[in-house]
Amino acid sequence: MALTLGTSCEGMFNKAEEKEPVARVGDAYLYKEDIAALIQDDMTAKDSAVFVTNYINNWASKQLLLSKSKINLPEEKLAEFDRLVSDYKADLYTRAYIEALVNQSQDTSVTKGQLEEFYEREKENFKLREKLVQLRFVGMSEQFLDRAGVEDKIRNWDDADKRYLDSIAVQFKKIHFNDSIWVSAARVIEEIPPLTRANEQDHLKKSQFFELQDSLEVYLGLVTNVLEVNETAPFDYVEPDIRQLILNRRRLNYVRKLETEIIDEAIKKNEFEVYEKED
Repeated sequence: MALTLGTSCEGMFNKAEEKEPVARVGDAYLYKEDIAALIQDDMTAKDSAVFVTNYINNWASKQLLLSKSKINLPEEKLAEFDRLVSDYKADLYTRAYIEALVNQSQDTSVTKGQLEEFYEREKENFKLREKLVQLRFVGMSEQFLDRAGVEDKIRNWDDADKRYLDSIAVQFKKIHFNDSIWVSAARVIEEIPPLTRANEQDHLKKSQFFELQDSLEVYLGLVTNVLEVNETAPFDYVEPDIRQLILNRRRLNYVRKLETEIIDEAIKKNEFEVYEKED
């Protein structure tokens, strides 16, 4: 089925008129205003006409299939689908309403003290599922002249060494000097191609200096600390997760409180009651 709505769909849809149908399937009607909002401003008249025709045909196909399904599906299956649709609609409305109330009312501020208190209280739940390391490293061209000097400075790492390496950082392909943060071994392997799962145990060890090379670059680094799988995760590493956990628990408590208050208010106003079942 194809229906042409005229050469200019824009003029047709921009008119403020009473509901005017453009198609019918049985007792179901499709109106101009149902399609008007879907027409994009940058569409040409030809494009919008094609879009409208396709939309009408798709709408008709769905309506016809819906009618057939209502005739041919068992009554119990139709009742089950109606219940699911009703439940889904109620869930959409209530979730949107609750989310709006939460966003309006929930306190999203979390202090450092609250984060640390939560961490200490539930430290046993923060076991690592991946190996973490603290390290510093540089990646340089194979032709880099002062490789030995860079190695010495990475090993010694006093203030003068840091300043010097910072001053020549533009000569390196990659750098990571912040050895106070924890990084997953997987992330390090991504950044240092010659490092693999097969050889990480040899190189990612506490106080281990490594020199690795591939066809493109040389990597010099020193591992300062290591935490293995199942050890307690450091606070700094899980701090973002703790913040989200605290906010999620606040949200859950707020929703539970809201649901209780709504029911209590409805009972007081005689808007909700449960009938006793007679024996």
